[in-house]
Amino acid sequence: MVKKIVLSPIKKFWNKLGPGFITGSSDDDPSGVATYASAGATFGYGMLWLSWFSIPLMIAVQEMSARIGMVSGRGVIGAIKHRVPRPLLLGAILLVVVANSINIGADIGAMADAMHLLAPSWNFYYIAIAFTVFCVCLQIFVDYKLYVKYLKWLTLSLFSYIAVVLYLHIDWGAVWSATLFPHIAFTRDTMLMITAIFGTTISPYLMFWQASEEVEEEITMGRATISERKNATIREIKDMRFDVSFGMIFSNIVMFFIVLTTAVVLFGSGTTINTAADAARVLQPLAGDGAGLLFALGILGAGLLAVPVLAGSGAYAVSEMFGWRSGLNLKWFEAKKFYLVIALATASGLLVNFVGIPPMQMLVWTAVINGFVAPFTILLLLVAGNDEKEMGKYRNSTLSNFFGGLTLFIMVASIILFFVV
Repeated sequence: MVKKIVLSPIKKFWNKLGPGFITGSSDDDPSGVATYASAGATFGYGMLWLSWFSIPLMIAVQEMSARIGMVSGRGVIGAIKHRVPRPLLLGAILLVVVANSINIGADIGAMADAMHLLAPSWNFYYIAIAFTVFCVCLQIFVDYKLYVKYLKWLTLSLFSYIAVVLYLHIDWGAVWSATLFPHIAFTRDTMLMITAIFGTTISPYLMFWQASEEVEEEITMGRATISERKNATIREIKDMRFDVSFGMIFSNIVMFFIVLTTAVVLFGSGTTINTAADAARVLQPLAGDGAGLLFALGILGAGLLAVPVLAGSGAYAVSEMFGWRSGLNLKWFEAKKFYLVIALATASGLLVNFVGIPPMQMLVWTAVINGFVAPFTILLLLVAGNDEKEMGKYRNSTLSNFFGGLTLFIMVASIILFFVV
């Protein structure tokens, strides 16, 4: 008689988390942390409202991405490329790869800076090179099932940003007032920060990665061909929606605590935050060594999680466009072009740290590029998600179209206001 294994509630909950949780967590990468920290240091509690406002927008686009991947059996580009002019897709993919490479550079630099903060005698550039080699080798040589477990466990490093508040004295009445009843000043700096936050929270690379990882998950179930992966079950769609929703909510909770921490400690001090490591560096003397250490450890964990996601999402998009074999479930010799794009994108990011571009300038340009590409990517999702032939009974609902359209409108509006104001 086979003994039935009874899982604990925590274990069951952990097992239900997958691509959506990893995607949401990777959104809080070091470049995102730097943006949130700068928001708190510059505007105090003024940007806390974005932590709840962006949740339904993120869920809408990521749920569409995941559903397209699960039902079509392909990534976003693979599902839509036959319906969109090729030059438009090529231009969008090129911008995504460029933005991702700059973002990778900012993340590698932040990780190296954080490690240098913990070990001052270590050389910054050697650390950056080591992180680059490690991230590339991780994707190329580690088995996909083990690789996903590694990414999933790395998400726990983000709790360090939440734990930092234990070192702070906070007026929670003022916090909830600013969070629930925002006051928005239509100034240049405010619009720049809102655009930067939207650019780093609703990024095209997250949409490409989400769909492709749903496909990877199905391949691990033995669904090797597109026809085998089509038409997900109702239960699978339900589980995906829980996973995506939890991942996006968790991502925004982390964002909330990063903005809160830097608002409490740094607002009004005149401190300028250029990198995530800058935040850790200034937190140490002001909030205590424990706070600075937790922040630095969070940067390392988030960077090791985000860099592979950034590089991988671009590689999926390029490979689907040109019909190359792709997938982290494949050995390197089975998908050489796919892994070459990953290696080149990561190496290009490393080189960004050697040309002397100010980190915050890199983040602003990345946010602006993402801001331009995100509306087009969301439009692709809306077109693919409403394709009755491809999606069948799982095509977009009225609610999905409403929030997807609202997200598209807000992303376009934020870019327009960025340039007008």
